[in-house]
Amino acid sequence: MPLNIDSPLARRVAALAFLILIFGLTFWVLSPFFASLAWAGILAYVTWPLHQRLLHRLPERPNLVALLMTLGVAATLLLPLVWIMFTVAVVAAATATFQQLMTHGLPPLPAAVHAWPGGEWFVAQYQRVQGDPAWLHAQIGLLGLNDTASLKALAGGVGRNTAKFGLAVFALFFLYRHGDSMLAQFRGVATRWLGEAARGYIHSVGVTVRAVVFGIVLTALAQGVLAGLGYWVAGIEAPALWGAITALVSLIPFVGPVVWIGLSIGLLAHGETQAALGLFLWGALVVSWIDNLIRPLVISGPTRIPFLLVFLGVLGGLNAFGLIGLFLGPVLLAVSVAIWREWQVHARSG
Repeated sequence: MPLNIDSPLARRVAALAFLILIFGLTFWVLSPFFASLAWAGILAYVTWPLHQRLLHRLPERPNLVALLMTLGVAATLLLPLVWIMFTVAVVAAATATFQQLMTHGLPPLPAAVHAWPGGEWFVAQYQRVQGDPAWLHAQIGLLGLNDTASLKALAGGVGRNTAKFGLAVFALFFLYRHGDSMLAQFRGVATRWLGEAARGYIHSVGVTVRAVVFGIVLTALAQGVLAGLGYWVAGIEAPALWGAITALVSLIPFVGPVVWIGLSIGLLAHGETQAALGLFLWGALVVSWIDNLIRPLVISGPTRIPFLLVFLGVLGGLNAFGLIGLFLGPVLLAVSVAIWREWQVHARSG
């Protein structure tokens, strides 16, 4: 029996198909910009209290307030980006050291290394590598730092991320300008589809985003302090300055090690083998691992999510979504835990 096109069911099917088509095409058009828009939303949310204070002082100038806030956030974020460009230059400069190591092999270890805990084993492994320059050449080749093509690819990645940063800053102005209206509309739609529980989910997202930002800042400060201590012990000039640079660069995950690895290579190139090895081990075993401890602790506190779930959410989010996954991973877990707890309440009451 043919379907009557004037029946309610046919109209609903047609309306559903139309909505799927429109929203699907919209998703496809905006998909290249999701990362930038997500960063703009995160920055707007975290800095919203400051925006409201400034707007309270200039209630008749909302456009000026949005512009001042956008310029302020952009200036604050540009400093770490400048240092990232600096670290790229350090990597390029370290290529000469890699070439020297491939040609002449590793320098000899100082005798004091034998007295380290496990020093005999470490010296034996080091001498094995030292006696096989071909292996060292192959490992450095795997890093991709012995040819200019890899450095060009690295520079290209920095350029793409800079463009995404520019788009995020551009979108940030409009979020400051119309953020209240957009959030009210989103809450209205979410409440209509999900009921009053949507308010709790939105609250969980907000708390999680703020906790992740605080975790990033505290982790970067801790890494800067610990790295600065290592620089001082290793005899690096201006250890406080280099510690501050490490803290700034560490605001972006997995970039901080470039600083202490570059300084370790510099010490190695100048014949300071013991100091180079000590700084490298300090960075690898202490400075880098503090990231995996502080950030999940800071996030799990206000969100009331178990430490293990936060730890897995941070790592899994980074693996699944890239840098923006640092926020999306914990946020998705926060919403999932909120839904689970709501179900538990209904199960007990039922």
